[in-house]
Amino acid sequence: MVQLTVTPERSLADLPVWIRASGLNPSQTVTLHSSLIDEKGVKFEARAFYQANEAGEVDVKEASALGGDYTGVCPMGLFWSLKPEKMFHRLIKRDVIGSPFHVQINLFDSFVLMPSAKDTPLATCSIERWYVTPGVERFQIKKGQVRGALFLPPGPGPFPGVIDMFGGGGGLIEFRAGLLASKGFAVLALAYFAYEDLPRTLVEVNLEYFEEVTRLLLKHPKVRGPGLGVIGLSKGSEIALAMASFLEQIVIAICINGPTTVNGAPLRFQDIYIPAVPYYPEKILINSMGAIHNCRIIGDPQDEANQASVIPLEKAQGQVLFVVGEDDHTFNSKLFAELAIARAKKYGKNNCTLLSYPGAGHLIEPPASPLCICSWMPGSPKPTQWGGKMELHAKAQEHSWKEIQKVLELHLGPAGSSNV
Repeated sequence: MVQLTVTPERSLADLPVWIRASGLNPSQTVTLHSSLIDEKGVKFEARAFYQANEAGEVDVKEASALGGDYTGVCPMGLFWSLKPEKMFHRLIKRDVIGSPFHVQINLFDSFVLMPSAKDTPLATCSIERWYVTPGVERFQIKKGQVRGALFLPPGPGPFPGVIDMFGGGGGLIEFRAGLLASKGFAVLALAYFAYEDLPRTLVEVNLEYFEEVTRLLLKHPKVRGPGLGVIGLSKGSEIALAMASFLEQIVIAICINGPTTVNGAPLRFQDIYIPAVPYYPEKILINSMGAIHNCRIIGDPQDEANQASVIPLEKAQGQVLFVVGEDDHTFNSKLFAELAIARAKKYGKNNCTLLSYPGAGHLIEPPASPLCICSWMPGSPKPTQWGGKMELHAKAQEHSWKEIQKVLELHLGPAGSSNV
């Protein structure tokens, strides 16, 4: 009897699962197919073709995919190679508390490229991929100017505190905060524009807003001080670096694929004003799919004219971890990070670490997240190209996620523990 097992059937979205098929004929060719429907009703699919061993088994931990969306031994390939039916659509979990992603794994006989109603699977299995572990609580934050969502692990705490930000699309994105809270961190997913009553566009970055955020978080009885961590992607990375440079409460900043100059909107903090490097939209490139490549629109951080916009990293009292993808199509993130580290060393500081990943694109997310090469971004007339080569990007996500958690614990103290 043919059997398909996926272990565990319920897990956090950043954890691996084990897929095995048995009861097949020796050397039988089969197709493993994964699919999910996201919260907007868009279907994502992936498939890989395998040959059963002499015992009639396929174990994705050992078996090499012959073709499909990936080749070789890739135990989580059916997840990180998921692609949307609707072009330029990014997989983002919005409701992280209320429901998981339901992933359907089907096993088909022979070669099935696009399953249809007439293709009956030999076996099937449905699994749940959650972004919070049981017991994690979410609290909507609307205090003073601050807008966001606070995720607290189960238990009395106190827990190390982290501020989590995303990029230039604005709004509130919570999936990374939910996963980090599931690892034992108290995490505030922070909005800073285009959300509720916050400004619709980012005309100016006022660091006093982010200082208010740190004070609010440190006052919470379940947050362990005296210092906090901050993690940001893209524009959020730029702001995280500025927070580390000016706010004494920040002891570790994790900057994922962002500039190290102030870009687009100037930064203000008390009597400090840092002008923005202007964008040069006339330098946009449009690829064959109609997506825009933004890397050239950012002013060169090495130009003398842009030196007044460099974030003064030498003022940071804490540590900074730069996580960069070398195939980032939004910023030359590796160059930005290297220039910032060189500047810190020039001032006698050795508080920076660089994790640089060949083949990784802009949207470095938790493990098993599908690579999004292009997607729509709020306010853009065309989809944005993010870059990345699928398998290398997947490896970068797996490695960097472990390192991010290590460095947070190193500088904030041990996190609480929780398991699904």
